[in-house]
Amino acid sequence: MTRTVGDPPPAPKRSLAGPVIPPGATIGILGGGQLGRMTALAARRMGYRVVTLDPGADGPCAQVADHAVVAALDDADAARRLAGLADVVTYEFENVAAAVAEALEEAVLVRPASRVLAVSQDRVREKETFADLGLPVAAFRGVASRAELEAAAGAVGYPCLLKTATGGYDGKGQYWIHGPDDLAPVFAEAAAAARGVPGTGAAPFILEARVPFVTELSVMVARNPQGETAVYPPAENIHRRGILHMSIVPARIPPELARAAQDLAVQLAEGLDVVGVLGVELFLDGDGRLYVNEFAPRPHNSGHYTIEACVTSQFQQHVRSVCGLPLGSPALMRPAVMINLLGQHMPRVQASLTPLLKVEGLHLHVYGKAEARRDRKMGHITILADTLESALERAQHAWALVRAPDDPPAARP
Repeated sequence: MTRTVGDPPPAPKRSLAGPVIPPGATIGILGGGQLGRMTALAARRMGYRVVTLDPGADGPCAQVADHAVVAALDDADAARRLAGLADVVTYEFENVAAAVAEALEEAVLVRPASRVLAVSQDRVREKETFADLGLPVAAFRGVASRAELEAAAGAVGYPCLLKTATGGYDGKGQYWIHGPDDLAPVFAEAAAAARGVPGTGAAPFILEARVPFVTELSVMVARNPQGETAVYPPAENIHRRGILHMSIVPARIPPELARAAQDLAVQLAEGLDVVGVLGVELFLDGDGRLYVNEFAPRPHNSGHYTIEACVTSQFQQHVRSVCGLPLGSPALMRPAVMINLLGQHMPRVQASLTPLLKVEGLHLHVYGKAEARRDRKMGHITILADTLESALERAQHAWALVRAPDDPPAARP
């Protein structure tokens, strides 16, 4: 069932579907979570109207959009309604059906293109694309059977990681294999779980060699239709239970490695001919080698620091990109530390709101989600300082105020 919320925007002027889509036009967003919310806020500050498609009538993005189409994300009729109200359509996460995005391209500009979305949704295709573009990637094999898993493990070596090729996020759908004795039980467990994963095809899994990394990095890069790119400084990321916990910017790596990571991100954006923002995740091993792990064709959790710390936020950059505007400066103005706030942290946030907001350089973002479930991303805090050391010290203090009882006592790595 489809319904709409809010006054519909004026009918789009199709003459706007040229190289530049100016303020006053309408941006459609597939998905209604926090990334859509922050994109919508950036768009509205620039004078754009926003319409979103999401199952929730009061989701994070719908709360700030001009208009909301309330329907399932794979509802083709609802998506066409969104297209009829928008001058350009983008998406806020990659679990939007690529087939729906592809169908929309017949009626409206979709940026990034549906083919980029399709690559990001299949880990086998994603890794094959990296290899085809000459990007450094860990050894991998597509796996569709127990026999193929055994052969793949022999090729990539132990330990190795079996992942569902589609679906899965924040560490879900991943299984470590430490030796031959793990093959049978792991495949049985993964196959049982994959029956509930939509889109699994001939190779429903990917087996990847373990990268003995010392640092996880991510780089945000934007590209507009004219081929202009803007690349942000690498963020150093720390995960807990498969969920991003903290991003540290600038990453504590040598300058030449930072430039190399940025170059790889630009190489991927250009190779995909992307229009929009990409979040590119990388591993750095102990020998100084970089490996491209995965990408997201949208703003990224690890890029939230850009809102306060950079000249142009990743969200404004995404709006500029998809609307064909010149890109803004990605320069970092001050060192920053970003910490995710999950469902279990929100009671402490509310109880400690006054001392939390007194932390110098702290910026609080709460996404407006109704239910604070465990491990659900409910908000984030970003702490700025003149030095990275000061930012980390303040982050440690802020974390002491908001951490849940079963969290480690210190945010500082």
